[in-house]
Amino acid sequence: MVIYSVYVVNKAGGLIYQYDNYVPRAEVEKTFSYPLDLVLKHHDEKVVVSFGQRDGIRVGHAVLSINGVDVIGKNTSEGKDILEYLKDPSNYPVSIRFGRARLSSNEKLMLASMFHSLFAIGSQLSPEVGSSGIEMLETDVFKLHCFQTLTGIKFIVLADPRQSGIDALLRKIYEVYSDFALKNPFYSLEMPIRCELFDQNLKSALEVAEKAGNFGAGS
Repeated sequence: MVIYSVYVVNKAGGLIYQYDNYVPRAEVEKTFSYPLDLVLKHHDEKVVVSFGQRDGIRVGHAVLSINGVDVIGKNTSEGKDILEYLKDPSNYPVSIRFGRARLSSNEKLMLASMFHSLFAIGSQLSPEVGSSGIEMLETDVFKLHCFQTLTGIKFIVLADPRQSGIDALLRKIYEVYSDFALKNPFYSLEMPIRCELFDQNLKSALEVAEKAGNFGAGS
């Protein structure tokens, strides 16, 4: 089983910690001749496919590298606009690697804030008083699990739908947070978590969860 990532959101909706445990690699690299038979466009500081699909390349995939060199946003490593570069016949044949666009730090901050708002909406929509809010969201490829503490801190785990023991894992992460963040004299509440011991123990907890499927007594 796979645990994809962990998010910690403070009571104000700010992202204070994020760790990508596993990022699926769904990338395709092809060599193209001129003219390029895909339509590309700028989107959120990236260059993405807007029309045309072939050989595993899908609409929404981003340009990740050109001729084996990673791109920087919407520019080549030399600072040239990717779309302008690909309009020049002299640059062909060209090898382009496509894949799912990676979330930027700003996008992760925004999504954490959006989930915080959805969590509050879920509580308000409840027909009963004292709803816990959103505890799980399910898609065809992953499940989002959320545990909110009494102080309003949210621990969020994205995992394979078949992964078991997530409730125990969320509480284990809370335990790690209590032991290695809250008890750290240099840590300020509600602020980003930058603690090596927290990182190490979180990764250890994720490894145990993936191998065992859940936490047994004494974990």
